[in-house]
Amino acid sequence: MESEFRIDRIAEGDWERLRTLRLEMLADTPLAFLETLDNALREPESEWRFRASRTTREGSVGLAAVDTSSGAWLGTMSAYLDADGDAMLVSVYVTPAWRGTARGLTDALLDGVEAWARAAVPEGSLRLHVHEDNPRARAFYKRRGYVETGETIPYPLDRTQNEVEMVLPLN
Repeated sequence: MESEFRIDRIAEGDWERLRTLRLEMLADTPLAFLETLDNALREPESEWRFRASRTTREGSVGLAAVDTSSGAWLGTMSAYLDADGDAMLVSVYVTPAWRGTARGLTDALLDGVEAWARAAVPEGSLRLHVHEDNPRARAFYKRRGYVETGETIPYPLDRTQNEVEMVLPLN
């Protein structure tokens, strides 16, 4: 029998599972994130508690896809309201065995973030930055209705590379 999943809001008490998945994320897809695995490994417990708790604050959301059988985290997405009053999608990751449209996990996570964003800024947009060399992620977002704005920002860990801005109007 195939495993099933549920989508949960991240809470401060989830810091250990958040840390475990974050380390997996950084090892699996380092160019997708703004932190190195070495730096993350050096972070103290207090930092991981802070990271989990900040997703519970007003103006932000953190979601985890959880295997209903094992309780293992299978993926995560977070968002926050930026200074312009739009929502910004961050920390997107799905463990390799659960990737792809057939599993439905990535879509379920994004559905949750988009619902939160629509409630938070119904006339705004949900924006994201994705590495220029991540065609799979860019194709996923395009399938979901996101469009590339033509804007790029330098990738902070290697300023010779860029991140592409994509946006989804929420109205």
